[in-house]
Amino acid sequence: MKRYVYHLSGLAVACLLSAFAALDNTYEAELRDWHQKRIESLKAESGWLNLAGLFWLKEGKNTFGSAEENDILFPEGKSRPHLGEIVLEKDRITLKARPDAQIFADDQPVTALDLSSADKPVTLKHGSLRWFVIKRGDRYAIRLRDLESEYLKGFTGIERYPVQESWRVKARFVPTKGHTVSITDVTGRTDDQVSPGKLVFTVNGREYSLDAVGKPESLFIIFADQTNKHETYGSGRFLYSSVEPDGTAWLDFNKAINPPCAFSPYATCPLPPKQNKLALAVSAGEKRYGDH
Repeated sequence: MKRYVYHLSGLAVACLLSAFAALDNTYEAELRDWHQKRIESLKAESGWLNLAGLFWLKEGKNTFGSAEENDILFPEGKSRPHLGEIVLEKDRITLKARPDAQIFADDQPVTALDLSSADKPVTLKHGSLRWFVIKRGDRYAIRLRDLESEYLKGFTGIERYPVQESWRVKARFVPTKGHTVSITDVTGRTDDQVSPGKLVFTVNGREYSLDAVGKPESLFIIFADQTNKHETYGSGRFLYSSVEPDGTAWLDFNKAINPPCAFSPYATCPLPPKQNKLALAVSAGEKRYGDH
């Protein structure tokens, strides 16, 4: 009888271990799929790997092309020497292209165009180059992409820590109505962003918290930790989450990602606010890319 009981107990343990292994495999497979989509988004036309320039506009005429005398210098060999002007008049931005510039918008050649649309930036094309207007605070800039960028060609993937489900941490969402978080970006500009709440969580028996921005259903967290500079990107990493109906949220640090500035000098990344600098080594998610 005892042998029979032991046999059943052994079967139960084996079944339990098998179930845990299946859960682990499912979680790792989900993360592999998530990471593959992350890589695809970086390499896409709208991704961060093809950024080729960031040019702040001055009031008045801004000439552009590959010739040295232009205000906005496009890559040599990728652009005609003189393409035209981008004119900033207060908050109005217009393109005045040379007749032979071969600039396209929506696959149609253009020589004059209003670029001030607030709803959707107008993307202009010339060869492998793409550019459009961005606004940061009260300043305007031209963001340039090159679909044949050396950053894109040289991309070999992102090293990651081994997946550890222990770094998928349950957090308590604490609403902070009317609260704002001061976030400074790499250009030195500081912006007060609305924070719907903070996420309180425990690692190895110690409690930590992170201020989030965005909305409860789409939280954005900019954080730093003790792996920065040595193992992970020096200026911190990003994480996304959402609040569950019961007021909790998952912080899956296996999905901690490098900011765009890890891949390109032409991004304007936000930096972690001081309260989001964790006295903790988060050995999960993406590691440093290249020399960053």
